[in-house]
Amino acid sequence: MSSTDTPATPPRASLMPWLMLIAAFGALLYLFWDGLALMVSWWEREEYSHGYMIPLVAGFMVWQKLNALPAASDGRLRWLGLLAVLGGLMALVLGEMSSLYTIIQYGFLLALYGLLLAFFGWGGMRLLWVPLVYLIFMIPLPNFLYNNLSSELQLISSEIGVAVIRLFGISVYLEGNVIDLGAMQLQVVEACSGLRYLFPLMSFGFLIAYIYRGPVWFRTLLFLSTIPITVLMNSFRIGVIGVTVEYWGIEMAEGFLHDFEGWFVFMACVGILLLMILIYHLASGKRGSFWPYLDLDTPRLTIGLADFARPTARHLPLIGALVLALATIPLAASVKDREEIIPPRTAFSSFPLFHAGWIGREQGLEADVLDTLKLTDYIQANYSNAVKPLPVNFYVAYYESQRKGASIHSPRSCLPGGGWRITSLQDYVIEGVTHPGGEPLVVNRAVIQKGDITQVAYYWFDGRSRNITNEYLAKWYLFWDGMNESRSDGALIRVITLVDDPANIDKADAALGDFVRDFYPLMKDYVPS
Repeated sequence: MSSTDTPATPPRASLMPWLMLIAAFGALLYLFWDGLALMVSWWEREEYSHGYMIPLVAGFMVWQKLNALPAASDGRLRWLGLLAVLGGLMALVLGEMSSLYTIIQYGFLLALYGLLLAFFGWGGMRLLWVPLVYLIFMIPLPNFLYNNLSSELQLISSEIGVAVIRLFGISVYLEGNVIDLGAMQLQVVEACSGLRYLFPLMSFGFLIAYIYRGPVWFRTLLFLSTIPITVLMNSFRIGVIGVTVEYWGIEMAEGFLHDFEGWFVFMACVGILLLMILIYHLASGKRGSFWPYLDLDTPRLTIGLADFARPTARHLPLIGALVLALATIPLAASVKDREEIIPPRTAFSSFPLFHAGWIGREQGLEADVLDTLKLTDYIQANYSNAVKPLPVNFYVAYYESQRKGASIHSPRSCLPGGGWRITSLQDYVIEGVTHPGGEPLVVNRAVIQKGDITQVAYYWFDGRSRNITNEYLAKWYLFWDGMNESRSDGALIRVITLVDDPANIDKADAALGDFVRDFYPLMKDYVPS
C-alpha cells in the first residue's frame, strides 16, 4: 500500500434518518388515531378478535428479515413512497370529511407503506411486502360488504347444514336460513354465518402459507382453501346442532355446548390446514416431520444503524414524507373540528297508526335482530283499510349516523335470509308522489316467493333529499354528503303486501301505491330531508 492510500472509512452510524422515520410514523399515528381507535374497538367482536394478534405477528415476520434488509434496501422508487404517503393523507382528509372511518383505516396502511418505501426503497419493500400485506387482515370489512357476505354465508351454511341433518334420517324443511324440524325451528343468524371462523382462519391460513417452505402453487392453494373449509365445517356444525336439538332438545343449541362447538370447529379447521401440509409433505416424497419446513426461526440481529447509512440526498423522500405528515396536522385538525350534523326529527313512537282510513298494528323487532341492525329508530306495523284491496306491512329503519360501522341493510340481502326468493326486481315509479328533491318517487319493485306464497315489496333508500334505489349508489352518496354536508343520516323504507291472486298482481301494486301516496307525505317529519 502506498503512502497516499488511505483505508476506507466505514459509514458513520447516524440516528438522524431513524429519528425522522420515527417522527414521521408518530405523526401518522397522531393523524389517523381516531380511525385506528375505532378499528381496535371492532376487535372486540368475535369475528375480528384476532385483530390484536395481527400487528404482533407482522412484527415477527419483519424481525425474521431484518438481517437481510440493509443489503436489500436501495434507492429505487423512493419518490413513489412519497406519493403513497400523500395518497394516504388524502384518504385521511376524505375519510374525516365523509365520516367514513374505513377510508381512514386503509389510508393509514397506504401512508405506512409509502413511508417504508421512502426509507428502504423498492428492494427493501420486496423483502417486507408479506408482513405489510398481512396488516390488511386487522381492518374490518366495510359494513355493507360484511352484511352482504354474512347473508350469503347464512344461506349456504343453512343448505349444507340441512343436508347433514338429513343424513341422519331426520325430516327437516328449510326456508331461507330457518331450519324447521317440525317440533321446533332453528334460525341460522349472523353469529352462525361462519364469519367468526372465516376471518381468523384466513389470517391464519395466510400466515402458515407464508412460513411453510413449499412451492408457491401449494401455498396459494393452502390460503385459498380456508374459505371452503370454513363454510363446510360451519355447515357441519349447524347440522350437528340440528341433530342434537332433534334428540335432546333446544337447549343443545344454546349456552356452553354451542360455544364449545364453535371453538371445536375452528380448531378442526386449523387441523385440516395442517393435515393438507402433511399430505403434501408425504406425497412429495419428503421424509420425517414437516415441522422443520415451517420457517419459525428467530434470528439474532447482526446489523446496526451504520448498515443503513447512506448520503443525505438518499433521504430526501423520507424528509418529504415527514414534512407532508407534519403539514397535514393543522389541516386534519380543522377537518376533525367539523361535527357531524344530526338533524332534528320526530321519533317513530308518534307515527300515526290511524290515517286516511288505514288502521295499523305495530310490531316490534326481536333483540337479536336489533343488535344486528344497530339502527337508531324504526317502525314496523301492519296496516289495513276497509276500502283498500289488501293489507300492507310498513317498515322504516332510520340511522342518525352511519359513520362508525352501523349502516342500512339492503332487503336484497335480507329477504333471501328469511326464505324469500326474489323472482323479479326493477325500478318502479309511483305516480302522484314526489320526494323532497322534487322528482317522482322511484322505488325498487320486488316480487318475492316462498313456497306457494307470493308478495310484492317496494323499497328505497331515503334521506338528505335523496331517493335512491341502488344500494351501492347509496354508499357513494353517503360518502359525498358526508364530505359536503357533514351528514350520514338516512333510512330504508319498505312496504310489502300479499298477492292473493297471481293472475292479478296489479291488485298488489294498487294497494302499495295507495298506501305510499297516503303515508309518504308524512315521512318528512321522521326522515329529515
